[in-house]
Amino acid sequence: MRTPELVIFDCDGVLVDTERLTNRTLAGLLTDLGFPITGPECQKRFMGRTLEAVQEIVEEELGRKLPNDWLDQLRARDVESFKAGISQVPGVAQVMDLLDQRGIPYCVGSSGKYEKMRATLGSSGLLPRLEDRLFSSQDCEQGKPAPDVFLLAARTMGYGPETCVVIEDSLPGVLAGRAAGMKVFAYVADPVSDRTALRHAGATLFENMSELPDLLFSKS
Repeated sequence: MRTPELVIFDCDGVLVDTERLTNRTLAGLLTDLGFPITGPECQKRFMGRTLEAVQEIVEEELGRKLPNDWLDQLRARDVESFKAGISQVPGVAQVMDLLDQRGIPYCVGSSGKYEKMRATLGSSGLLPRLEDRLFSSQDCEQGKPAPDVFLLAARTMGYGPETCVVIEDSLPGVLAGRAAGMKVFAYVADPVSDRTALRHAGATLFENMSELPDLLFSKS
């Protein structure tokens, strides 16, 4: 593939180091609501999906509805957990610096809602360079693994899907990127990453953000 014309980053786990934190919070709430699950189990099962999709899965397995305010409860717990500060994924700012130097635009395509993205990116210090380039599944008919949010990002930014590269860390995200007709690189630094599934879904895997520039600008 030639040098991409647009790079689309997922948010949680790719830009900000939040996957373990947010899944631990989600697991705690679901357990309190009668659906026992650990943080790592939650991450393996639900990473990359919208909370609405998580709700459907949990309610089907429970055989009953979750409380109407369960999402409000979760967001309140998330906000509390974010107060300690959110770290950038190591090296991702340097990747953005290089993209800036080469004049290659980038944006965010996430399953998370704008409120959450602004909270985590703001805490990490990345929001100022991404504020006007955020795209959420909340604006789409379907969340990942459907391609909607990536197609929305490409269309709004003014690029064809075939010219775009997606940076993901979840199986639903990889499937969404491939369904959009985009090249996908999967960041697999997290020990819970299902490398086999990600590779089979069509992603090129990498473990460190320092490897990403060579992948993006490879001539092969």
